[in-house]
Amino acid sequence: MLESVDVGAQRLESYRASSGDAALDGLRALAAPLRGARVLHVNATPYGGGVAELLRSEVPLLNDLGLVADWKLIADHQTFFATTKAIHNGLQGSEKGLTEAQWTEYLQTVEETAHALKDDYDLVVIHDPQPLALPSLHGRGGARWVWRCHIDTSQPNPDVWARLRPFLEAYDAAVFTLGGFVPPAFPVRQVEIIPPAIDPESPKNIDLGSHLAERVLRWIGIDLDRPLVCQVSRFDPWKDPLGVIAAYRLLKAEVPDLQLALVGSMALDDPEGWDVYHRIQDAARSDPEIHVFTNVTGVGNIEVNAFQRLADVIIQKSIREGFGLVVSESLWKGTPVVAGRAGGIPLQLSDGAGGFLVDSVEECAARALELLRNPDEAELLGRRGRSAVRDRFLLPRLLADELRLYTLMLERPAADVIHSAAAGLGGEERDPVCGLLVDPSKALGATVGGQTFAFCSSTCRDVFLADPDRYLRASSAPRVG
Repeated sequence: MLESVDVGAQRLESYRASSGDAALDGLRALAAPLRGARVLHVNATPYGGGVAELLRSEVPLLNDLGLVADWKLIADHQTFFATTKAIHNGLQGSEKGLTEAQWTEYLQTVEETAHALKDDYDLVVIHDPQPLALPSLHGRGGARWVWRCHIDTSQPNPDVWARLRPFLEAYDAAVFTLGGFVPPAFPVRQVEIIPPAIDPESPKNIDLGSHLAERVLRWIGIDLDRPLVCQVSRFDPWKDPLGVIAAYRLLKAEVPDLQLALVGSMALDDPEGWDVYHRIQDAARSDPEIHVFTNVTGVGNIEVNAFQRLADVIIQKSIREGFGLVVSESLWKGTPVVAGRAGGIPLQLSDGAGGFLVDSVEECAARALELLRNPDEAELLGRRGRSAVRDRFLLPRLLADELRLYTLMLERPAADVIHSAAAGLGGEERDPVCGLLVDPSKALGATVGGQTFAFCSSTCRDVFLADPDRYLRASSAPRVG
């Protein structure tokens, strides 16, 4: 019921070329006060989603830095995952609530997991709603507990939120991807904002070289002598794959030899993925130039890497999004992106770097056509996007933020170093949208309700001003400091 994931060993030194000396030296300084600290991460699946990818990269590096880090899974049966998918959707605002049978299933499974958790840890990080009730049903013991929420819970289903909210009172802190994702009446005292990041040394992101990347895609039937647009994502209604097909058909009228690849990852904890997959197949059946691939049929990280390198345009037409790291993955490879204005995507395309934000099928098609017809513009956007990812969204930055949080939670003496792109924690001045540590004397400012806020970019300031009440939930929450 509580299964350990073997992540092997990784070395921080391998990141020196992609991240630089200062970042790695800073990480070692940040980790020094935490040597020997026991940290547990708990989630629901070892593959198929962004959380699993982050943990696969982060946990071995925490161990290399001197911590004792483990990764465990909560459950392995489909009835539980059907229930937690309903909870997941409910927290994202789905009108459909939970049945009493589903709620009973959830509590029974988490309680069984609680009984199986025997080891002692200094810090336990619970990821997303599947294991959320664990500290209440297990008991807090001597550990500090952190809930790491990777999804947009700003407008949760009232029934689902009412059921889950009491369990959050057992947590010492909560971490959100964006300031605007915090739900109403949030009961956790310490709220932090830490965006995720990509692993530049993972098989999905390492430099394949053009020759190898071309061989990989030709092997699975892609004609690289013709234009190619691609979306890489879970097969999920929020990613709007049918909208991508509709945009492709508009593009096809202007670019007759265009191909579309939809590359999806099936996750253990997402039973709805197959339903979406079959709907995509039905929509694509009449067009042999729409290629549909999954990890189940042998298209994995290396193939995704090749698609993101060799596609002329990457589309990420999300309607609702947590962060959408596939945007940073594509930009890291220098490929321009056309993406929905949702979740953390605007931060990754901040101030015009990397591509275009869109709000409709028609706009998606128009922007993609612009890039297909103007390769020089596409190349320039891709280069700017890669630079932005290097500055903000690589794994060492995330590790720096996590280490600073662990030090704060465990009340260890803080190292006298702050990573150049670290989140503002524990009462420090931070951007209320992305959480970035800012200097108010140099940052962009805006005043709302008599209070002045500082922003790292015009993108964050504009996002905040469009709906300030949403971001005030995180910025006004009591914080440790």
